[in-house]
Amino acid sequence: MALTKLERRSRIKMRIRKKINGTDNALRVSVYRSNKQIYAQVVNDLKGETVLSASSKEKEVAALTGINKVEQAKLVGKLLASKCKERGIEKVVFDRNGYKYHGRVKSLADAAREGGLNF
Repeated sequence: MALTKLERRSRIKMRIRKKINGTDNALRVSVYRSNKQIYAQVVNDLKGETVLSASSKEKEVAALTGINKVEQAKLVGKLLASKCKERGIEKVVFDRNGYKYHGRVKSLADAAREGGLNF
């Protein structure tokens, strides 16, 4: 029997997480994409804590209406990069969380790179 979309993504996610860890030197940027929103977290896996987060629900992004989801993801990537700069975080590891590196996930990553994050 074929896997469902969620089971397939879960397997891919576990395959990625075997190789990627957020350490003190390079924290992990985890992306979650729902049908309407996009979220990104900077995680320290050694301490088991979320250092900071950015999402499309924050008022800087949510105030802009009439933009498509790819543009929304770019704004979240820029917001994440600016928050990381404030905290002095420059080097991160990108965790696409089982999603294809395409569309909203790619635009968030590209905008974060443009904002100064190194991954």
